[in-house]
Amino acid sequence: MASKDPQKKKLSRQERKDLDIEISFLEGVVKRDPEFLEALQVLGDDYTQRGRFMEGLKIDEQLAQLRPDDSMVHYNLACSYSLTDRIDLAAEALDRALSLGYRDFKWLNADPDLENLRQDPLFRKIRTRIRSLRVKTPEKPL
Repeated sequence: MASKDPQKKKLSRQERKDLDIEISFLEGVVKRDPEFLEALQVLGDDYTQRGRFMEGLKIDEQLAQLRPDDSMVHYNLACSYSLTDRIDLAAEALDRALSLGYRDFKWLNADPDLENLRQDPLFRKIRTRIRSLRVKTPEKPL
């Protein structure tokens, strides 16, 4: 998801405890303000880090409702769908993210959260689309 660590490391006992405390706090914040975008984004990432993929998916679906034109929200939604083995929906969400301007292709090809999707034949269409987007994306001057 938003974290760019391709080598997912196992969390220490203290890190798990700290993450659980943060999750508990953020759940309270979001309960009081269900449209607090920043809190929702961090909570979704925290759920994913703890392996609570279904809860992370619910957050990402909520964010997609609140931010329908945000490419990063749809990218994270694709990750959540991939992590929960909803490959068709992952492909749709990733396609939407690309349509909205997501262009971090290097990370997309390395993100462990998308591994299920990348292994599916549906990803061939996405890979073809990425190639065409790379061709159309103007190079930045050095």
